[in-house]
Amino acid sequence: MNFSNDKAIYVQIADRLCDEILAQMYEEDGRIPSVREYAVLLEVNANTTVKAYDLLAAEGVIYNKRGLGYFVVKGARDQIQTVRKTEFMKQHLPELARQMKLLGISIDEVDEALRQALDAQP
Repeated sequence: MNFSNDKAIYVQIADRLCDEILAQMYEEDGRIPSVREYAVLLEVNANTTVKAYDLLAAEGVIYNKRGLGYFVVKGARDQIQTVRKTEFMKQHLPELARQMKLLGISIDEVDEALRQALDAQP
């Protein structure tokens, strides 16, 4: 995984795990990789992965079954979508609108570009 400098690594790991939950790589009440497994996969220190897991547990996305590992909370996918949609609408959309206005890009042009981009997705 390539990490950026704009966020703490453990937050980026938590975001990746949320992406994987959204992509249904892990089912609700399904087990996710252990801290050590995920740390090896991402080539990071296990303590960094622990921080990511603790963050997601505090947010109610995953939970720990003592001796068995971490599991996805029921409703986690909906919760992640809700949080991310709100974040997108409040943080990213206003900047997109500002850039569109500055560059003279119409909503119809964006609509067409979005349709093409969505059609190209697997």
